[in-house]
Amino acid sequence: MGNLTATRPLKPWTAPTATDPVAATLRLPGSKSMTARALVLSALANGPSTLAGPLRARDTELMAAGLRGMGAHMSISDDERWLVRPHRLVGPAHVDVGLAGTVMRFVPPVAGLADGRISFDGDPHARTRPLGPLIGALRSLGVRIDVTGPGSLPLTVLGVGRVTGGEVVIDASASSQLVSGLLLAAPRFDRGVVVRHVGPPVPSAPHLRMTVQMLRAAGAAVDDTVPDVWTVEPGPLAGRGWQIEPDLSGAVPFFAAALVTGGEVTLKGWPHSSAQPLERLRELLQLMGGEVTLSTEGLTVRGTGTVHGLDADLSDVSELTPALTALAMLADSPSRFTGVAHIRGHETDRIAALAREFTALGADLTESHDGLHIRPRPLRGGTFRTYADHRMAHAAAVAGLAVPGIELDDVACTSKTMPEFPALWSAMVTGKS
Repeated sequence: MGNLTATRPLKPWTAPTATDPVAATLRLPGSKSMTARALVLSALANGPSTLAGPLRARDTELMAAGLRGMGAHMSISDDERWLVRPHRLVGPAHVDVGLAGTVMRFVPPVAGLADGRISFDGDPHARTRPLGPLIGALRSLGVRIDVTGPGSLPLTVLGVGRVTGGEVVIDASASSQLVSGLLLAAPRFDRGVVVRHVGPPVPSAPHLRMTVQMLRAAGAAVDDTVPDVWTVEPGPLAGRGWQIEPDLSGAVPFFAAALVTGGEVTLKGWPHSSAQPLERLRELLQLMGGEVTLSTEGLTVRGTGTVHGLDADLSDVSELTPALTALAMLADSPSRFTGVAHIRGHETDRIAALAREFTALGADLTESHDGLHIRPRPLRGGTFRTYADHRMAHAAAVAGLAVPGIELDDVACTSKTMPEFPALWSAMVTGKS
């Protein structure tokens, strides 16, 4: 069943049950994925950058702290506008990755460009998250790395102020972040980089497209025309203003609430052109019984109160698996989700954790090597363990809309990407701010 050990202090929270259709207009925090990439590109740029509407959460604050420790100037006291001034990267420094895949995979390539020792470690479960392919790739590109623990962390990058770069072969089937981490720093490598993926398909393709789009926006020359090959030419990165979109993955539980209750939820501030996988989300929500519209008001999802099951490959949007699993258990027909074997290596083994916790509430769902099969039946209340995983908390909250008495052992884990989640969720369900 994988590593399912909870590591955070526990703070019980009862998920509120909806008695009426929800009707809410929300402005959610910025995208974690965009904020993380913008911070890295800004720290490597040749001039100052600003981030408008960034996400302030544990993952992004750890990213900023790690880059600041190596010399980048970070002004993040203003929640609406962060300022980054690049500076010569130096050690010694220590980077706390927490439980953030973005920090543990995006910052080591940057550390290779620093002059000095940069050490990395994080929460206990971070030491089990896939990192080995990135370490091997960086070593082949000329970066010296000492791994001092039995797994991939803790490690120390022994930077000499430059990275040779060149061609590298990597199996990134465990996480698209293994490729993104190399690409983001590659313009600063002497020879740039050519990354060739060999292995099962790389998951979460929209995140790779986001990486490429943001690199190009910063002035990098990137060629991704050959499948599973990414070429980044060496060259300067421009400082610029980044407008951070609302976090689509973070919005999904709120959209799910519209389907469960037959209500309506609008996410304000949604751009008409997005780097996030809106069309895939629209398709999934519509198949499950929702209506999705984009207008000047924002992105709106309406439900009928009836949720439909579906058979879907979620490999490109695996972050949505927990919330969609909760939706599927409240549906009028079975569902099967596949293509998400890699989420066993996320904050926890999400497939095993979802199966275990929802089974304890009376659900009929079984896990396969790469997904879940859900057969809806009535659920009961009870304790739901989150395993320090924000997406597990989101799933429990969605189920709690229709099932009284679901008590999360630690809702504070949502601070990883949305510290406001408990308050926003309760306000939506109760109609009281």
